[in-house]
Amino acid sequence: MPEIERYPGPATGRTKTSAYGDLVYTVWVSPDPDADITEQTRRTLDAIQDNLVEAGSDKTRLLSVTVYITDMANKPAMDVVWNEWIGGDTEHWPQRACVQVGLAADTLVEVVAVGVRG
Repeated sequence: MPEIERYPGPATGRTKTSAYGDLVYTVWVSPDPDADITEQTRRTLDAIQDNLVEAGSDKTRLLSVTVYITDMANKPAMDVVWNEWIGGDTEHWPQRACVQVGLAADTLVEVVAVGVRG
């Protein structure tokens, strides 16, 4: 049976990434609460890619992504950054959901992703 791998992050009581077998689970928010939705999304997605790579995956191996956003009025701006980040190759697009939620103060977006190693 494979071991659970845990990659520590900056927050107490949780990891930024966990892996089990070929699956990688990761989450991130922007470290800059003063940034707008575009910059928070960009920084968050770049960190998601770094987390995936650290665990042996990358954004071309994503299965599922959930984007938590504080205001759906910001979704079009977030989508522009998402589409640039994920690229135009539909072969690598994961399924994605976007949900409006309350997040910690000044956090506009949080991303949770599941990918495959390889």
